[in-house]
Amino acid sequence: MKTGEVKIINKGLEDEMEVWGYRPCLWKMVLVGMGAVCSGGLLLLLLYWLPEWGVKGTCTHTSLRDARTLLLRTTDEFRQWFRAKVHVMLAPGRKPFDSFNLQSTAQLPNGDGDHGVSAEEHHGKFAQRQPAQIHYFTHHSTKYYWNDETHNFELYKGLEDVNVSCASVHSDHSSGLSKMLQDYRRLFFGENEIAVRVPSLFKLLIKEVLNPFYIFQLFSVILWSAEDYYYYATAIVFMSVISIATSLYTIKKQYVMLHDMVAAHSVVRVSVCRGNKDIEEAMSTELVPGDVVIIPVNGMIMPCDAVLIHGTCIVNESMLTGESVPVTKTSLPSLGEEAARRYNMEEHKRYTLFCGTHVIQTRFYTGELVKAVVVRTGFSTEKGHLVRSILYPKPTDFKLYRDAYLFLLCLVGVAGIGFIYTIVLSIMNKVPAKTIIIESLDIITITVPPALPAAMTAGIVYAQRRLKRVGIFCISPQRINMCGQLNLVCFDKTGTLTEDGLDLWGIQRIEDGSFSPPESEAAKESLVNSAFVACMATCHSLTKIEGELSGDPLDLKMFSATGWILEEPTEEETALHNPIMPTVVRPPKHAIPEASQSNPLTQNMELSEVSSCEIGIVRQFPFSSALQRMSVVVRRLGERHMDAYLKGAPEIVANLCKQHTVPQSFTETLETYTRQGFRVIALAHRQLESKLSWHKVQSLSRDLIETNMEFLGLIIMQNKIKQETAGVLCELRKANIRTLMVTGDNMLTAISVARDCGMVRAHEKVIIADAVPPKDFQSASITWHYTENPAQVVKDNQTVEINLEEGMYDKKQTLQEQSYHFAVSGRAFAVITEHFPHLVQKLVLRATVFARMAPDQKTQLVEVLQSIDYTVGMCGDGANDCGALKRAHSGISLSELEASVASPFTSSTSNISCVPNLIREGRAALITSFCVFKFMALYSIIQYLSVTLLYSILSNLGDFQFLFIDIAIILIIAFTMSLNPAWKDLVWRRPPSSLISGPLLCSVLTQILTCLVFQVLAFLLVRQQSWYEIWTPQSDACNVSSSSLSHSQNTTSPHDHKNIRNYENTTLFYVSSFQYLAVAIVFSKGKPFRQPIYKNWPFMLSCIGLYTFLLLIMLYPIPAIDSFLEIVCVPHDWRITLVVIVIVNAAVSFMLEVANDRWGSSFLSWLFCQRNKAPSVRYMHLALELQDDSDWPPRPSTVTYASDPQSHISAPL
Repeated sequence: MKTGEVKIINKGLEDEMEVWGYRPCLWKMVLVGMGAVCSGGLLLLLLYWLPEWGVKGTCTHTSLRDARTLLLRTTDEFRQWFRAKVHVMLAPGRKPFDSFNLQSTAQLPNGDGDHGVSAEEHHGKFAQRQPAQIHYFTHHSTKYYWNDETHNFELYKGLEDVNVSCASVHSDHSSGLSKMLQDYRRLFFGENEIAVRVPSLFKLLIKEVLNPFYIFQLFSVILWSAEDYYYYATAIVFMSVISIATSLYTIKKQYVMLHDMVAAHSVVRVSVCRGNKDIEEAMSTELVPGDVVIIPVNGMIMPCDAVLIHGTCIVNESMLTGESVPVTKTSLPSLGEEAARRYNMEEHKRYTLFCGTHVIQTRFYTGELVKAVVVRTGFSTEKGHLVRSILYPKPTDFKLYRDAYLFLLCLVGVAGIGFIYTIVLSIMNKVPAKTIIIESLDIITITVPPALPAAMTAGIVYAQRRLKRVGIFCISPQRINMCGQLNLVCFDKTGTLTEDGLDLWGIQRIEDGSFSPPESEAAKESLVNSAFVACMATCHSLTKIEGELSGDPLDLKMFSATGWILEEPTEEETALHNPIMPTVVRPPKHAIPEASQSNPLTQNMELSEVSSCEIGIVRQFPFSSALQRMSVVVRRLGERHMDAYLKGAPEIVANLCKQHTVPQSFTETLETYTRQGFRVIALAHRQLESKLSWHKVQSLSRDLIETNMEFLGLIIMQNKIKQETAGVLCELRKANIRTLMVTGDNMLTAISVARDCGMVRAHEKVIIADAVPPKDFQSASITWHYTENPAQVVKDNQTVEINLEEGMYDKKQTLQEQSYHFAVSGRAFAVITEHFPHLVQKLVLRATVFARMAPDQKTQLVEVLQSIDYTVGMCGDGANDCGALKRAHSGISLSELEASVASPFTSSTSNISCVPNLIREGRAALITSFCVFKFMALYSIIQYLSVTLLYSILSNLGDFQFLFIDIAIILIIAFTMSLNPAWKDLVWRRPPSSLISGPLLCSVLTQILTCLVFQVLAFLLVRQQSWYEIWTPQSDACNVSSSSLSHSQNTTSPHDHKNIRNYENTTLFYVSSFQYLAVAIVFSKGKPFRQPIYKNWPFMLSCIGLYTFLLLIMLYPIPAIDSFLEIVCVPHDWRITLVVIVIVNAAVSFMLEVANDRWGSSFLSWLFCQRNKAPSVRYMHLALELQDDSDWPPRPSTVTYASDPQSHISAPL
């Protein structure tokens, strides 16, 4: 297929796909139909399993425009194929935002503005006379429409498709849509609902049964029935039915759970604006992008994504973010610089109400309604994305499963040899054709074990149960095995490594231009009138919800420390007054008189001429993580002028203050606190000109207010590290698992927390990579700042003092020997990924602290780490971690909210002690999977060897012998050997990740050879015995009584033609039965990943029981059992010989396995001369490269420029 014929849809997005067009081809369909008839439907199954063959086999390639069937392939590493049918829709226009008159008489109301070019407009008008035919297809609950201009299919998301600016949202989209235009847009966007259809049981059953494995089982059952192995066939059918029923129950339950989660509150009644004044009630399912909805006073659950254009809302976004702290959403700016920018949901999320989030209350002034413009609906919304990622998860790419298929292919290859051998042998012995076909196919069913998937799943199910007992819940069990391979875990900081809230440790005010001693109380009467306390009481975004103060935990702690009271205007007050009634804060009543009596003019930092202590908050500039600050404009009751208060990161606030108001000891004081891990916030104040009116303040930009401030002092908050954090991180380090911190907090705090919890140890250096984007003809650059503990801490945006960096880089060797860590901020990470792509992998190899990271950057970091072959775990408490939790190989959420649905694991304990538990269980489950797989492979091969040897004398194992081996031995052993719990400690070694690894294959091959040698030995020895003869019902090798003999005669006569009863069969049955048990015990390893075998009681009891039973029937034959199992009586001496053979076999198996564990790897390395082989994983390869790089890490006080990636230019700092 020529690459020119490939089109890309969703370019640059997570679900990017290549698409090819096809149309049906009659002659190909006829050929496939004939092939399906000839193959008994097998060809149809093959085409069902391989969609690309299905399409190419029945259609011919054509252009996308003329296609009737599409072939889609994802561009990620999984390269999944999908087929999609193209449908045709009739519509009066070609695009949802085409602007035209739907009826010549009805002029569209304002708000449907013209966003199309004139050609589109013309086309729209023309469409009334002749409806346009639009081709579209649906894939993963999303519709893609054909675009004649781009000659490709495209996805319509919503209002963002027309590149609206914030100002045009106000001017062109604020009045609502007419009913007709709404109906027209609904043709494209569909009903506004996230519909999770629960498939019928019949559909699910068909899908499950058409699994290749069950088809193979069906083939096996038919074959066994043809051989009259009815009992065994029935047992396998019974097992399969249970397996399918369990699987169906689980899948159905998950669908129902998801449906219920999504269906709750998804359809509500909403008030929609029609034109300028008309308001009508409508169902939320009717909404389309461009509709204007009214948010009721008492709030609602949002049925769509919408941007606020009037009023303010307080919203609980825990459904999306996992954080239950309500956030305040304000209306989209209509004036100024920001209003001219293009509306982007991610960038403007402070103004956007997301689908599924709960609007708790609204605020509006002078009787105006709170309005929002619908931006996205249905599966295009944020909630829709979350649901789609659960409905259509990416396949779990784990080496174990790929290797399992390869291993099965090897077994099929072995079966092929047996297949040919059986045919040749049977023809030479002139066996009837029917018997040849059945017996040769039987060899294939023996080699591929039917109970393999069930046995492999058992280990995971047991691990899932054990995890549930320690409070870890799992929605993706396949990932438990992945946890066993984790070699790097990323941790969020706040709420994960540290406690959720912050405690106020103390305050340090400015007196006469220098710091006064720290004070623990801010609510002292002497401070009531101080600007410092006024700033603490007003500079926040708190609000009252049902009488309770709510908002950011830091703001809550700060405000409650003042002891002041917050009062909000009631609806009546806002309706009565034309100007905004401000939120008012005031000290508690008992504090006012004493405060008034004190001299108001005592100190320059106190406010003069206090008539009252009440302060009204006139305007808020909300906290911005980009600016690292927030501010408010307030007016004290009775004052003519307004005041501005500011709080934020100390370095930022100090820069915005008049330099003479910042104490000279500012840097040292700040370092003293940050070095101890305190979170420090600085406060500042400015008196505004008295001529500033309320209206003027509302339109002022924050830059004009946040300047020339007076420094007030510091608030010192304590963010305590959780008790368990340090111990868990130490345990992970001992287990050779790398730990990183990925936080939205500032660099300074992150580094000190990393040091306190042991992520960065005392003697280790931290190198801050501070990157700056290109500006004014200067290329992008990275400045490398070295920090040392405890002598210094580097500030977020200022360079390090030179004297601290001197002498840090005395010798090159010293630095190479010493451990170092990089610390990177979100801003620097963005610059480095864009302008220094060659440094990204080098940097993440030794980076430990990532601060000020945005949610999408967290996900990006996980992907970079995965690109250098790390198996990444991510532990966070929801919020902005959702993407990273999903993208990581194993995401662990410490939140019990709905957001945890997006992560495979959820821990009910809110600390990181769940991480080692999960890794231990993952390692145990992984080793269990290897044990079970090796055991099942050996079981197939042992049975294959027995049957192949018996075929040479035209014999076979009996139906009840197969039944006894497969049910009594294999099933019991396979299901109980998985019950070993995890080992109590995390060890430095990691379990192997691949089945196709040298030691593992060596182990399997040595055991196969051992079994082969002892089976052949027993087979040949029995034929050398003096009493040996071709067995007949009259044979009497061990002088059985006549009654027992006659009983034997009666039972065997119907089966005579199968030649089951003979000495070779009996000998091989005994030997192979003991071999199954021997390999099961040999493969059931305990330490260092699982508890020892003797702690697995069910397994030990099963082995002891089976050994006792087999030795009993071997040494003291019971005629009834002999008759049932179709074994013949052999002399006592031969039985003793068999016991010796079995014991020696077990001993050899055990010794070979021990030898393989100890010396297998080194022997294989020596054998294949691979002692100095380069590591296969990229991060180790990179580490070796960097060891020889004399320029890495960069020297202190140097700058790396994007234009010259190799040079480190010394720059005076």
